[in-house]
Amino acid sequence: RMPFQSRINRTLPVGVEGDFASTNPYHTLLNASGGQYKAGSTGVIVGRFAWVNDATGLAVNAKGSLTRGGFVKRANTATVLTPGQEYSLTIRGGFEVELFDGGDFYARFAAGATSGQNVFANDTTGVLVADAGATLAGHTITPFKVVNTVLAGELAKITGWIK
Repeated sequence: RMPFQSRINRTLPVGVEGDFASTNPYHTLLNASGGQYKAGSTGVIVGRFAWVNDATGLAVNAKGSLTRGGFVKRANTATVLTPGQEYSLTIRGGFEVELFDGGDFYARFAAGATSGQNVFANDTTGVLVADAGATLAGHTITPFKVVNTVLAGELAKITGWIK
């Protein structure tokens, strides 16, 4: 059963975390085994960073001892897992996952972000954090930078092409 509509947007949103932010070129993470990456048993959350096990081809949002990773793009494989839930950004275990190490995307930053900051991924959750430093404890620097300044919880554009 679908829940009753509870809100109406006065304006259309610009995008959803994990969406492409432009039509510029993009680059996916090459799978060493030649197949498609799949979400690990716990699933993968869209709009975050995920790391891959090249031996198994499985992607997870927790880095652990893994070294290669990419941004999780929004695709049609995210599924609602809880009855009554309106939407989901979770790609269930075993479903295909696209990981990107270059391109322009929408990403959400809980604490906000400033144009030019580096994008870091939390090593435990893959949640993105923007920071001007070159290192951030408990986080891995990604190949992405923040393009526009946003307030806490808002969508920002990130790009993997600014060096």
